[in-house]
Amino acid sequence: MNRREALQLIMATASTSALAQAADNEIDPGVIQRHDARLKETLAKQVTDPNHRGFGAYPDQWQLYHCYAAASLLENAVAAYLHPRSAYYHDQPLLKRISWAVDFLNRNQSPEGNIDLLTTNFGSPPDTGFVVHHVATAAKLAALHQAEDIAAQIKPFLLKAGAAMSEGGVHTPNHRWVVCAALAQIHDLYPNQKYLDRINAWLAEGIDIDEEGQFHERSTTIYNAVCDNAFVTLAQKLDRNDLLEPVRKNLDSMLYLLHPNFEVVTEISKRQDINTNGTMKSYWFALRYMAVYDDNGQYASILNSMEPEQISLPLLMEYPLLRKPLPELAPPPQQYNKVFPLSEISHIRRGKLSATIMHRQNSRWFALRNGNAVINAVRFASAFYGKGQFNPEHFHQDGDAYIFTQEMKAPYYQPITDPSLKPITSENLGRARQHREQTNVSVMQYETKIVDKGAMFELHINAVGTDNVPIAIEVNLREGGTIEGVVPAPNVADAFLLDDGYAAYTLGRDSIRFGPGRRDHAYTQIRGALSKLSGPSVYITGYTPFQHVIQFEAV
Repeated sequence: MNRREALQLIMATASTSALAQAADNEIDPGVIQRHDARLKETLAKQVTDPNHRGFGAYPDQWQLYHCYAAASLLENAVAAYLHPRSAYYHDQPLLKRISWAVDFLNRNQSPEGNIDLLTTNFGSPPDTGFVVHHVATAAKLAALHQAEDIAAQIKPFLLKAGAAMSEGGVHTPNHRWVVCAALAQIHDLYPNQKYLDRINAWLAEGIDIDEEGQFHERSTTIYNAVCDNAFVTLAQKLDRNDLLEPVRKNLDSMLYLLHPNFEVVTEISKRQDINTNGTMKSYWFALRYMAVYDDNGQYASILNSMEPEQISLPLLMEYPLLRKPLPELAPPPQQYNKVFPLSEISHIRRGKLSATIMHRQNSRWFALRNGNAVINAVRFASAFYGKGQFNPEHFHQDGDAYIFTQEMKAPYYQPITDPSLKPITSENLGRARQHREQTNVSVMQYETKIVDKGAMFELHINAVGTDNVPIAIEVNLREGGTIEGVVPAPNVADAFLLDDGYAAYTLGRDSIRFGPGRRDHAYTQIRGALSKLSGPSVYITGYTPFQHVIQFEAV
């Protein structure tokens, strides 16, 4: 390098550093203070004993030491170390902690470049990708701030990880985009055509988003967000804004899967977040990026419900677009009846009122909330041969009525008459059943209907076919509220009976009134039915032939 080239490099370095410093000054001091406070808590947990297997990381709730923990600590520590208004700015003890985190990552990286997720996946390219998202951000911040010593420590881990992900496989649909985003981050730092080739190979499969705006796993609080965040990263790192389209499509879909307090409908998920309580906090990166990029006030309104707690200082420092002002807020849709035929769900919003109707193959076929007052699910089962849980087989809508049906049969079996099948032994007993004549066949037919009456929903429950079968309807409520009009059910914790009249469930200032009740027996934990849901449950009971209408009204 001649003198002129050296001077140009010095000037470029100074210019890059100055730009980074100017960008840092755009960040709200409150974000930095919260970041420092959380980092302080994390550093207190970091293992500092060089002889400990967790040295450089910190334990999870099961005392396992993951690369995820070390990577997250690394990202947050580097951001604080490099931000001039952080209490940790150029803090030498913190620099030592950073080195320890990198050391943990290197010690726990396989020769191929992968890491283990100790709870389930080993030598895992996709879990390596999740970890790289944090590690590469730390490296990018080091590059932007000319912290060559930090960048040099991180580089070997990223290069080995890039080699592994360029060849390794995946398990689930979202893993493809996790790996692609991680490779794009590494390529941004250390360009390599091999990374691009692998990204393009995965993208060539097509993106798994359906016409309703849901990724294949329909994981509304976890993996939708994982995919959205990955595609934003890909679009930014590869300068491919066409890859923002699936993000936009998914976020637009999510506008119609929100409850009044910005909790999310999770009943459609195919993953571990099904039927859980959750928000859109995991979407923060994609939401903020797209709110600014698209000047979308509805996205900004969702952000307004989660910020400042979810703001990431490292990502603000890395992505200039995130630092720009949000557009004027516009409320998400609050008056609609949205049907998702592919996801087999209807979601109804009327201000504070939110109803979720599952069409088929879901025992939790109806849920309702009025503000904070939440009915998690309505289910029912009969004692029909230990298999009487209502799990709708067929669904159709007729105007404001949602109609469900299910039929079950239960035979008794006659002696085997075919000599070729004898003798009946323990080995062939099960196979022989299909050859037995069936007699005394019992039938159970369920037909239920949800009628939307505006501020009220009516559930019509009919069970006929075999007489004298006990039946129990479970109305499961969110914990923390008060219930009036019910009596304790015998022998079951957190279970109540609604004899007659109406029950009122209240949480905060919000209430739902439901009934009338019916109590023909106290057999609430039906044999063969699904176990009672956690939290308080109110039961309505009877015998077949059974016909009953329950009204649910926001009050």
